[in-house]
Amino acid sequence: MEDERKPLVGITLGDYNGIGPEVILKALQEEAIYKYCDVVVYGNRSVLNFYAKAMKLQNLQFHDITDIDNPAEKAANVFSCWTDQVTIEPGVVSEDAGAKALLALEVATKHLVEKKIDLLVTGPVNKQTISQKLEGFKGQTEYITEAAGSPTSMMLLVDDNFRVGLVTNHVAVKDVTAGIDITTIISKLEVLNKTLKQDFMLERPKIAVLGLNPHAGDNNLIGKEEREVIIPAVNRAKERGIYAFGPFPADGFFGMHHYRKFDAVLAMYHDQGLVPFKTLTFDTGVNFTAGINVIRTSPDHGTAYDIAGKGEANANSLINAIFTGLDVVRNRAIYKEMTANPVEKISLYTERDA
Repeated sequence: MEDERKPLVGITLGDYNGIGPEVILKALQEEAIYKYCDVVVYGNRSVLNFYAKAMKLQNLQFHDITDIDNPAEKAANVFSCWTDQVTIEPGVVSEDAGAKALLALEVATKHLVEKKIDLLVTGPVNKQTISQKLEGFKGQTEYITEAAGSPTSMMLLVDDNFRVGLVTNHVAVKDVTAGIDITTIISKLEVLNKTLKQDFMLERPKIAVLGLNPHAGDNNLIGKEEREVIIPAVNRAKERGIYAFGPFPADGFFGMHHYRKFDAVLAMYHDQGLVPFKTLTFDTGVNFTAGINVIRTSPDHGTAYDIAGKGEANANSLINAIFTGLDVVRNRAIYKEMTANPVEKISLYTERDA
């Protein structure tokens, strides 16, 4: 690999009244992180100082930077995204906290798209408070996808070899069916298949596709989407060289641990995939945005206002988000090298052989 420098990881503060600052501070005490990357936190030093004091942290060194190209090594760099004073009230929903979370997301995403950082790990935010500042805001996944100029992306939940992707993300249940068609499912399967190869180094990934209705439609007795949409999509994906199987009834599939037989699972809607995933991996799962040309991860939990400021938050999901992202940075570079100059296919067949 030509570039031997350590990757630069950006971490957004998230909602400063939630558990984001706490889990970030806990994660940055892990010395192993600085062995593999340099770190810059997007937010504000005063917020970090507030929580560091509350947590009685003495050994964490902050380093303020204004030039993202010159971060300090083995230190928690801080890139200030605002300078005005804020009122920090752990556990309180605040419009200003949402506005500041959006500022951090905007600056960090800009640096990510400009390749100034190699990986962006986003802290948990409150969509409602951000949408008061940015109309139409649906989530960080959608925001970063649009900023990266990608026509589509996929929310992929990851925990070691357990991976769950979604056809529809933050969509009301009543609107899920409208978002599911043959073209969309094939597109999501292509995104998932590609990310499993280039980001997780799986040569022939096997993908399980869940049904939409109870019992996967029960042979058309409970809805027709399986027979009319999902099965044709799976068959066409197979024709394109994707190892897709299903549709499987979601309850039995997870209850019988069949997910262990596959490299990834494609769920039709948010809770169908996230409820079993979080049940099985709570505190360790990672949210990865697949299908975009930049690398973004996040912990798979929210702001958790109920425990904010109490020192109870678990940082494992954020730590895993950092290391999962670093694995993707490495794997993508290796995959790029492996596929950069493919050997031209030469046919040994000649007219004399005819």
